[in-house]
Amino acid sequence: MALRPETSSELLIDGKLVPGSRGTFEVVNPATEEVIGNAADAGPDDLDAAIGAARRAFDTTDWSRDHAFRAKCLRQLRDALLTHSAEFRALATEEIGCPSFLTGGPQFEGPVNDLGYFADLAENYEWTRPLGEAKPMGIPNVREVRYEAAGVVGAITPWNFPHQINFAKIGPALAAGCTVVLKPAPDTPWAAALVGKVVAEETDFPPGVLNVITSSDHALGEQLVVDPRVDIVSFTGSTDTGRKVMASASQNLTKVFLELGGKSAFIVLDDADLAGACSMAAFNVVTHAGQGCAITTRLVVPREKLDDAIAATRDAMAGLPADDPSKPGTICGPLISAKQRERVESYIQLAKDEGGKIEIGGGRPAGKDKGFFVEPTLISGLDNSARVAQEEIFGPVLVVIPHDGDDDAIRIANDSPYGLSGMVYGTDEERIKHVVDGVRTGTMGVNGGIWYAADVPFGGYKQSGIGREMGVAGFEEYLESKAVARPA
Repeated sequence: MALRPETSSELLIDGKLVPGSRGTFEVVNPATEEVIGNAADAGPDDLDAAIGAARRAFDTTDWSRDHAFRAKCLRQLRDALLTHSAEFRALATEEIGCPSFLTGGPQFEGPVNDLGYFADLAENYEWTRPLGEAKPMGIPNVREVRYEAAGVVGAITPWNFPHQINFAKIGPALAAGCTVVLKPAPDTPWAAALVGKVVAEETDFPPGVLNVITSSDHALGEQLVVDPRVDIVSFTGSTDTGRKVMASASQNLTKVFLELGGKSAFIVLDDADLAGACSMAAFNVVTHAGQGCAITTRLVVPREKLDDAIAATRDAMAGLPADDPSKPGTICGPLISAKQRERVESYIQLAKDEGGKIEIGGGRPAGKDKGFFVEPTLISGLDNSARVAQEEIFGPVLVVIPHDGDDDAIRIANDSPYGLSGMVYGTDEERIKHVVDGVRTGTMGVNGGIWYAADVPFGGYKQSGIGREMGVAGFEEYLESKAVARPA
């Protein structure tokens, strides 16, 4: 089966591939600004049908109780997707603007392989946990806790790492026994729609268990959130939109999982390899043009080494230019859209207006007349109260901030509405431990340590979200517990 849609992709509703009721909308290559095809454009009736199909599949089939069958389907999906790896990886570069080196990791093959982890969980999870005998009110009882699928999941996903985030939601939700309506971002519809095609044509998933709705209409997200047939809303995106999702879900007291923004700190201690740390900080922030919520975008360095840190970071960024994402060796590709490029450029201008200095970058790369490119940019001369140090930019922009010792570095890292990720570089283990213990964030790397994996829970403190995705904790987001007692 060839996956590349010649003209358009289709919706997956109740096990069938169907056109969108509103026709199609264009898919644009962000590196060239060329239209590369069309996606099915769903309307409210399409979404209503998808929610109804998911509700029926959950309420009237054995999907939620047949753990072995769910595991089989997830492994089928993993294996089928991997047979199309070359097609999906090429599309990830073309549709998302993702540098090709990332498609072998978090932009496709990594999250696809993670489906096997969740299949294993479905088979091996302790679905019933005995609590033993007790005598409440003097009456002997034997108790147990049963864990059951929560129901219908409305999954709303963004455009920056669509494969990783799509599978981080549908993998554990399906493994837990839920049924899913997946609504991807309009910027990257094929990443979801073509998974729906594989599900329909190459797996044994029952009709209605997974439904995929692509649409140019952002209002469908609201419709999905407020529908009383939906039991859980799992949303990844901006903190502002997350607030709206939470408010809308409150109408039905629908459970929400929210993975939101970040403004993570890369802390360099005074005993660290400064050049190595700054090079890693530069690499992190330009990867996929900085379009990642967990990317470290504040470089917090010893004040006495500030000038050397700026020089080392500037030199590293100079070797990581924004370029064609299909070109071998490219780390920084384009931004996803003209709108996103304008947002990033407005923050760079704001930094200048606030008195910041652009140490490198700050504009559009020479010779790139087409494509939504912004140069990797390093900003100095501002403290942590500046807007560019407090607000999520979502571009290849790094702000360097001096600290006056380990405790001050912790203070700066925590002086943020977010708490999603972070990094610390140093050599003294006690000092590193002190920093890791002190920074209030959901994930933390040490000296380049990589926390991302299927078994690692991901999520944040404060305005970075509610709940955890991936790992056993992420799987359990899609479960309800039921206590059962009977006389001994």
